[in-house]
Amino acid sequence: MAVERALVSVYDKSGLAEFARQLAARGVEIVSTGGTAKLLREAGIAVRDVSDLTGWPEMLGGRVKTLHPKVHGGILFRRTEASDRAQTAEHKIAPIDLVVVNLYPFEATATKPDLTSEELIENIDIGGPTMVRSAAKNFESVAVVTDPADYAAVAAEIAAHGEVSLATRLELARKAFALTARYDGKIATELERLSAASGAIELGHRPLLPERLHLAYSRRQELRYGENPHQRAGSAPRGLAAARQLQGKELSYNNLVDLEAALELAMEFRRPAAVIVKHNNPCGTAEQETLVDAYVKALACDPISAYGGVMAFNGALDAATAEEVAKLFVECVVAPGYEPAALEKLAGKKNLRLLHLPAWDSVARDLELEVKRVSGGVLVQERDCHELGESDLKVVTRRAPTHEEIEAMLFGWKVSKHVKSNAIVFARAGQTVGIGAGQMSRVDSVKIAVMKAQLPLAGSAVASDAFFPFPDGVEEAGKAGATAVIQPGGSVRDADVIAAADRLGMAMVFCGVRHFRH
Repeated sequence: MAVERALVSVYDKSGLAEFARQLAARGVEIVSTGGTAKLLREAGIAVRDVSDLTGWPEMLGGRVKTLHPKVHGGILFRRTEASDRAQTAEHKIAPIDLVVVNLYPFEATATKPDLTSEELIENIDIGGPTMVRSAAKNFESVAVVTDPADYAAVAAEIAAHGEVSLATRLELARKAFALTARYDGKIATELERLSAASGAIELGHRPLLPERLHLAYSRRQELRYGENPHQRAGSAPRGLAAARQLQGKELSYNNLVDLEAALELAMEFRRPAAVIVKHNNPCGTAEQETLVDAYVKALACDPISAYGGVMAFNGALDAATAEEVAKLFVECVVAPGYEPAALEKLAGKKNLRLLHLPAWDSVARDLELEVKRVSGGVLVQERDCHELGESDLKVVTRRAPTHEEIEAMLFGWKVSKHVKSNAIVFARAGQTVGIGAGQMSRVDSVKIAVMKAQLPLAGSAVASDAFFPFPDGVEEAGKAGATAVIQPGGSVRDADVIAAADRLGMAMVFCGVRHFRH
């Protein structure tokens, strides 16, 4: 379909003048509105006002500009249908072959700190999405461009062939419907901030768990495979998925799942920290004064399980740390930066995937909600970002913990939050020394942590992500050498568990918070 007429009405005007100039050079008539028409005229491009096309002025404070049969008839009429051609001719409706529209910045407006309800409502675009949907529906006859990034390719096709190919029109239509779907989803969510309880519209805070959750992602890359080789998978460009891969093989689904687990734990710490994850569970974590010390201590927890694992660091990887990492077979590393000398030391490990995630602080905001699929729907919850301090601890045993034991308990507690339940973590200040994960009984998780420990457990603290239902878990920990315990409390047998700790001379604190992870 030859492009003879284009309707152009955009909020984001980047690159528009050059695109319109290329269209005009091909003899395309440009119809436009308001600020868009003004910009094009100032650029020396001939423009026909949409009010001249429709015979009606803009009205209602700009709410009605393009909502007219001469606009939507020109977009929607099917060029191959004789009855459509007859009706448009009868009503003198000129065909519109190209629609160039992007929308009011509703999402950006909704984040303004001084936003009013009137401003929120007025930034709901009506005419734009309507034209976009009309053009996308009639993609067999009309091209719709909603992204300035597509201007060059569309202009090149028109310059070469006088038209936009059917394949391109179809792809642009898919992109357009994705845009309007996401746009409407954002509106539906933001309108939950409005209330009319007082008889007037009032704007409140955005609910953490909205009544309607609209998720829209664009695939960033197709992965090698999913959780298993027979499953296909892809990733969307937000948070970890937006990290830049510097070297190594293509990422798999499991790589990214493990990297996410490592990243979430690494973000818990303020001092230099290293996290090693295998099959979605940490097998070593440490927080020290230098990154290399953190890595060496994290690895010492369980060097056998660390083989073939993934790592996250909360600071730029330096040469000393990279030299230590290079001694082990590692699948992936994610960090907020890499010193040039570190990249040189790791360059020889061609299959090692290095991911650079410079926008480290923005990841936490991206993880405000967690979504998990169940049959027929999804479960949504806020991220477990609870932070525990010394003042939150309640000593329940005869012996109070020492300062060193408190530091070890708080460190172990942070790590336990990221271990699959039932989770048990033996720790010293700034270092895990034994981790038991994913067992159906808590005492078995204690036994596994003890069995896997490569470092002495004498004088360590043990963290449990939920209460001990029986004394046996504490007894096993005490037998292994632990001297302090942190747990939520809340079991009907708390008294028996406390008595066991007292009998063993252990200090125990309750924190009142559970950290199940499934």
